[in-house]
Amino acid sequence: MTDTTTRTATTQLAEQLSWHWQALLRPKLEGLTDEEYLWEPAPGWSVRPAGRPAPGAVQAGTGDFRVDFAFPEPDPPPLTTIAWRMAHLIVGVFGVRAAAHFGGPPTSYEEHAYAGTAAEALRQLDRAYAAWTGGVEALDDAGLARPCGPAEGPFAEFPMADLVLHIQREAIHHGAEILLLRDLYRNLHG
Repeated sequence: MTDTTTRTATTQLAEQLSWHWQALLRPKLEGLTDEEYLWEPAPGWSVRPAGRPAPGAVQAGTGDFRVDFAFPEPDPPPLTTIAWRMAHLIVGVFGVRAAAHFGGPPTSYEEHAYAGTAAEALRQLDRAYAAWTGGVEALDDAGLARPCGPAEGPFAEFPMADLVLHIQREAIHHGAEILLLRDLYRNLHG
């Protein structure tokens, strides 16, 4: 039986994402191939060689591969690949927030070196996840209650607990999209 007297809000928040990550998402990403990672079921946005953006998009990043985007985002937004969704998790969901709030390595969509292979993307994803979750696990009640600060723009005065919940919803949401694309790929390509 679990000792409920030691379960803090931080423990509960950390367990929400770690359970999803360990039980559902990360094991199902094992064996991700480069073909799946870059597969485009329809025209849209992906991670592509530098200088070759999708039609109507521009690219951000450094290195040999860049991520497609447009500002403002088209309505409806384009379909995005596993590569694009993983890049979003790595940089925009985990990386930028771990840097802003927990001393993680600085990153941005413009400065990130995007992965051209599934194996490198998974390594980047694991590092970004570890930086985010390590920061969350180090928060105490006062840390969860403190305002997010200027890094979160109009949400600067919201408590960190709100940001933690938002990031975890984003990770669960985009992780589910990635797994759905893997299911579609396997069903269409065997």
